[in-house]
Amino acid sequence: MKVAVVQVAYGDDEPVADRVARVADLVRAQAGHDLVVLPELWAPGGFSYQQWADRAEPLDGPTATAMRAAARAAGVVRHAGSIIVRAADGAAGADLGEQGRGRWNTSLLIGPDGELLATYRKVHRFGFGTGEPELLEAGTEVVTADVGRPASGGDDVRLGLATCYDLRFPELFRMLLDGGAEVAVVPAAWPRARVAHWTLLARARAVEDQLFVVACNTAGTHAGHTMGGCSQVVSPAGDVLAEAGPDDEQVLSVTLDVDGLDGVRQRFPVLADRRLGRPRTVRPEVAR
Repeated sequence: MKVAVVQVAYGDDEPVADRVARVADLVRAQAGHDLVVLPELWAPGGFSYQQWADRAEPLDGPTATAMRAAARAAGVVRHAGSIIVRAADGAAGADLGEQGRGRWNTSLLIGPDGELLATYRKVHRFGFGTGEPELLEAGTEVVTADVGRPASGGDDVRLGLATCYDLRFPELFRMLLDGGAEVAVVPAAWPRARVAHWTLLARARAVEDQLFVVACNTAGTHAGHTMGGCSQVVSPAGDVLAEAGPDDEQVLSVTLDVDGLDGVRQRFPVLADRRLGRPRTVRPEVAR
């Protein structure tokens, strides 16, 4: 599976509409890959809390529409990072979420025909009571999705979806593993101050669950936060197959030997020695 990891760099001086158009061009340039991955909240701003309400949009809003068109033009499966999705106009009650906020940090997985394959609402909200926990609803579903390999061919690959702060919660990745995930895709807006944790945890999740981890972070500085960059692709053995620098916009292109994953797990069958129970994982067609 040939994967392009697009580490987007941006600052407060770039209008959102301009950034969406620029990133759509970057995606179109990745034709020939099977999967293209973007960071978390690259359009509304990962730490731009005060603008999130104004920049929230429905699933058929301008950012999602532009990303669907770019995926279709490039003929790729597209993990469009995440956006702030708001509830539909007129929504009430449970449709607004448990806390009634009606906004979620939502990842979008898009097929090569531009159709939405799955969505994932971030389960673990970062901010210790402020930021995401104060402004957004928490997701409640663990999501995996089968995707094709439009460029390379071969059987479908099962992706497990997680976002940024989720990386600190190994139980989520165990649930993705139990849902059949072969590749965990983790878009992020991880700051420079803790970037050592970012690189360490991505490798840990890959090793302990014997799956590939595709971790796409943001670069640049916005809302007073210098972002960490250092996007990386990690093998099930913990080897870093490709890694970006900390500062610049960069595209990583790497081929994952997903067909050899069963052999890796058989040669070192650590997962067979698990003793604790396996939680139930849901895999909706499109989790909303």
